[in-house]
Amino acid sequence: MSDGTRTRDRLDHNQELYQLSYAHRAGLNLAVAGRGASPCDHPSMSFELGDPVPAFTLDDTAGTAHAVPADPAPPATVLVVTCNHCPYVIAWNPRLRAAAEDYAARDVRFLAINANDAEHYPADSPAAMKRFVEDQGWPIPYLHDETQEVARALGAQVTPHVFVLDSGQRLRYRGAPDAGHDDPSQNARYLRDALDAILAGDEPATADTRARGCSVKWKR
Repeated sequence: MSDGTRTRDRLDHNQELYQLSYAHRAGLNLAVAGRGASPCDHPSMSFELGDPVPAFTLDDTAGTAHAVPADPAPPATVLVVTCNHCPYVIAWNPRLRAAAEDYAARDVRFLAINANDAEHYPADSPAAMKRFVEDQGWPIPYLHDETQEVARALGAQVTPHVFVLDSGQRLRYRGAPDAGHDDPSQNARYLRDALDAILAGDEPATADTRARGCSVKWKR
């Protein structure tokens, strides 16, 4: 049984429909699924722990511009390089959504960024992004990185790839949401532990974990 099949068994009905639809329309490229990302998977790894976040502005699916770094700065910011069709993303989405909703009262900013090549992966097109947000009532602004410059500047390798910034908008955590996409009980533990530490003014005990998922679909 493949990782994708095991993942679908854990999804609710709506998300299963998404996965099957996207798989049919674009195909699943799982070249790096199930293994950790390595530096050779991506041309740049210049965004290191402690570095200020590279400045960018991207539009969400409603056409609203979102600037990073923000002024005034939130107490913490979560950037998730993601997409629509990857089964790892689909499995982790409920946990990322719950984290965004749980930490909203503490003014933590969440932004999702899709940089995948929409020409070769139409399931990740801006139109598909908009349908996903509307159909799911998605609470996290979903930004389109059409040039892929933001994903490159962040050093993103897979979807999902999580980056957490402190109140100084410096990188304090990067990696996976938690230890297992196929274990909902993990509850985005890496991400939540990092946020709790940052909001308490501390350094995350675990600041750099192995990102796992589907490769970012770079333009050819």
